[in-house]
Amino acid sequence: MYLVKTPWWLRALYPSFIWKIQTSEPTIYLTFDDGPHETATPFVLDILQQYQAKASFFCIGKNVQLHPEIYQRIIAEGHAVGNHTENHLNGWKTKDEDYLQNIAQAATQIKSHLFRPPYGRIKKSQATLLKTNACAGLASPEIIMWDVLSGDFDLGLSAETCLQNVLKNTVPGSIVVFHDSAKAWERMRFALPKMLECFSKAGYCFEVLPQKGRPG
Repeated sequence: MYLVKTPWWLRALYPSFIWKIQTSEPTIYLTFDDGPHETATPFVLDILQQYQAKASFFCIGKNVQLHPEIYQRIIAEGHAVGNHTENHLNGWKTKDEDYLQNIAQAATQIKSHLFRPPYGRIKKSQATLLKTNACAGLASPEIIMWDVLSGDFDLGLSAETCLQNVLKNTVPGSIVVFHDSAKAWERMRFALPKMLECFSKAGYCFEVLPQKGRPG
């Protein structure tokens, strides 16, 4: 079960997490999880380039190892990267020490202060340790969640439903989640271009999440 639009009460439970960017400007913060992927990520990068849009990619360490050239393309084209653990771990089902070690392993390749927990599942104890433990490899980490889920990972949804999830719920400052993954591919490749077209025509721009320093 998941919520397409993050409710206020969930944001209030975890106020130190970043759910949305406060702005009155027509700006959207597109994010992509689980890459780099050999097919999906280049497609995303090509579409973003077409619309002069920037985005933030939360990468899995093992996928960076598999596709280093795609990872470097993300950075070279002016997008942001973030840590999404080495093996897409579910924090609720992982011991704190193991979870932080997995983040640290990914951080040897993904140089960023941005972190997004896979599935959005992280224990409060893990979040506290991540904020205070330099061994995790992230300097002054920001835990990035989201305002809108496209639902492209959901095999039970149609591509049109994923598109409507985004069109109906995105507002200025929204952090929107798509996935550059094999599982999401069919729905994402339909919804993303149409979403970009619609909001671009409405005068929106697409930016990376606020950065404390460019990734390397």
